[in-house]
Amino acid sequence: MARRSWRAALPAALASVLLAPCLMAQAATPPTRGKRVPRAAPPKPAVAPKPTVAQPIWPVDGPEPLPGSILPTHRIVAFYGNPLSTRMGILGALPPQQMLAKLDTEVAAWQAADPATPVVPALQLIVSVAQGSAGRDGMYRMRMADTLIDRVSSWADERHALLFLDVQVGRSTVAAELQRLLPYLARPNVHLALDPEFSMKDGSPPGKKIGTLDAADVNYAVGLLDSLVTAHHLPPKVLVVHRFTRRMVTNAHRIRLDPRVQIVVDMDGWGGPTLKQDSYRAYVYAEPVQFTGFKLFYHNDTKGGRPLMTPAEVLRLFPAPLYIQYQ
Repeated sequence: MARRSWRAALPAALASVLLAPCLMAQAATPPTRGKRVPRAAPPKPAVAPKPTVAQPIWPVDGPEPLPGSILPTHRIVAFYGNPLSTRMGILGALPPQQMLAKLDTEVAAWQAADPATPVVPALQLIVSVAQGSAGRDGMYRMRMADTLIDRVSSWADERHALLFLDVQVGRSTVAAELQRLLPYLARPNVHLALDPEFSMKDGSPPGKKIGTLDAADVNYAVGLLDSLVTAHHLPPKVLVVHRFTRRMVTNAHRIRLDPRVQIVVDMDGWGGPTLKQDSYRAYVYAEPVQFTGFKLFYHNDTKGGRPLMTPAEVLRLFPAPLYIQYQ
């Protein structure tokens, strides 16, 4: 289904300003002979300083990366979408070879912008697609066939790229949608992404309002991935969680960190550079989890003739995102 219009709320101010009142000492002046000294006004009570707001700590004090970890020593640049739709992202907007050539170009641009951080290409396929209608099972999502996953997997193999399976649960659950993906997630180069926007816990149809996932949903995925890593002796997995409002991920501070699963919170909204930067600070920077991502929309970010943000501009964000996604 088509992606959303921008609905990010205006972020709260993030910079902490310490308002330390300046208490000026009153020096006692000796009385002057022949001149009446006016009675001093009683001293004003000292104003207690306003409490400072605790600032997010980056980098996060998480587990040390295990051998084979992609982050933080590499940056991932991913093309997102579904081959069955030209509107869902760049992965389906171009013929496969043209799309892969464009991915090569973006990878080279990011490598040139930050030569010290090797870039890993990736394809991100939406494998559970939220729907506006209920479907036979009433779950408001359509599961993609294994043949489609295999096709995109072959494109990733052609470029020695990672494959991310992106899940929009609709009225289903993270647990139900991940079970069918276990054979793919057991592969070394296959990783996972969760899209809270289309997780409709209140029963609304997807697309009518922005959905939500809780830390418990994310932790379920973490537990499933870490068990696969252990059972199959795999390198650590990457788990991407999209976010562009505060309510999209509740109880983010309770997300469990595990060295076998590297968690990326990806700023997923579209708009002009200032709005995107503000949303990154409000919904990704302000609630640290582990690693950060940033999404660029070839179409929606450039509406009205706006230029697409360049790698150099994105890298000025703090922390510099290690996961970049193009839609």
